[in-house]
Amino acid sequence: MLYRKNIIDIEKWLSESKKALLVTGARQVGKTHLIETTLQKNNTNYVKFDLIENPEVVEVLHSVKTDGVETLISRLTVLTDKALVPGETVIFFDEIQRFKEIVTKVKYLVEEGSFRYIFSGSLLGVSLVGLHSAPVGFMETIEMFPLDLEEFYLAIGLKPITISQLKTCFNELHPVDPFVHKTLIDAFYNYLVIGGMPEAVQTYINTHDYNKVMNVHNTIIPQYKLDFTQYESENKKLHLINTYELIPAELNEKNKRYFFSHLDKNLKLDRYQETFEWLNNAGVSISVYNISEPKLPLLLSKKSNLFKLFLSDVGLLSSIYGRATIIETLAKKQNLNYGALFENAVAQELHAHGYKGYFFNSKKQGEIDFVIEHENKCIPIEVKSGKDYSVHSALNHVLSNDNYKIEKAYVLCNENLKVDGKIIYLPIYMVMFFNEKNTPLPDFPAIDLSDL
Repeated sequence: MLYRKNIIDIEKWLSESKKALLVTGARQVGKTHLIETTLQKNNTNYVKFDLIENPEVVEVLHSVKTDGVETLISRLTVLTDKALVPGETVIFFDEIQRFKEIVTKVKYLVEEGSFRYIFSGSLLGVSLVGLHSAPVGFMETIEMFPLDLEEFYLAIGLKPITISQLKTCFNELHPVDPFVHKTLIDAFYNYLVIGGMPEAVQTYINTHDYNKVMNVHNTIIPQYKLDFTQYESENKKLHLINTYELIPAELNEKNKRYFFSHLDKNLKLDRYQETFEWLNNAGVSISVYNISEPKLPLLLSKKSNLFKLFLSDVGLLSSIYGRATIIETLAKKQNLNYGALFENAVAQELHAHGYKGYFFNSKKQGEIDFVIEHENKCIPIEVKSGKDYSVHSALNHVLSNDNYKIEKAYVLCNENLKVDGKIIYLPIYMVMFFNEKNTPLPDFPAIDLSDL
């Protein structure tokens, strides 16, 4: 079984929370499997209702507010051969995009208190936008992504103790053992081809057949496009498909920016703004926006009309580029431009670890691939796929600019870890140790107003 970090979040919910749980994420990232695996591992009594396989459940859910929770439970009992035991059973509603309004009724379910509830489905980031009546304080949310790089390494056999040793090197800025480093770089190129979609990773583990991995990718992409057409109005379907299909070509351009004018030279951004947001909310793309200066908070200098658009999974990108790209990537051919694949892998890793994506561009200073807020500081990141990893004039300009007050920057590359002044050269795989979700706010003394 593939290890997923979100199992910790679900187990914490099981042991501590009385709220409902909503698990979101793009299609095929492993939501249903992880939920059921976690419930089974913890010997939880649960009943699953799939709203696609059992459309009659949708009709029953309509009755929550009008007929009450007791009536709902009695009707659900008829639809399953498992006993619904008050105080014990977890009721799991899957594919709730078929009836997104169930989220607005969570309050009634939680307040009644006889059962606990898990909801999951695809396109929920899209479906729940504008659902303003969703009750606050009655539901926790977990967002799932494709396997991140650490999960991928563990899946293909890397030992947890080696991960721990690598993290020590990252924290203490020590080079990695040369043999370990070379092996992990080789595995990273495999990741560029396989990606993090669970079925693709499991297919690789079972068969080591890249043709079968590519076949998995080639079944997922049409499913995404089917979702575009199935859940959206006629006038938006073509926009979504065209926008999504253009992403690989735009990433292959020199600056990798997404030019919406390539869809239509007379097009204005406001006509497609919702389309980009739809793809991001659906979890199938990742936007990285331009900032006018690398200073905190980065959001204040964000330019909404200038951005890069990445796919949610680098393996899907490799398969879209085709067999020649996959063959040359696995052979690590020097004549291939790996920039799009490297940057896509970094973008999805940072996104999965809680960072909002930005890049910096200036006519005078040049362009930096990523800028993040990390440990309450502004951190520039350059991604280098070739041997010229030490050539980064834009990074040098930014670091020498006293107005920015940047203390350090990272260059992610194929080389081993080394430090040169403010610049830390990291092996590309060490991007897995950037994690904004694990960065707590500092402690501050409580304010006492009792004497006022």
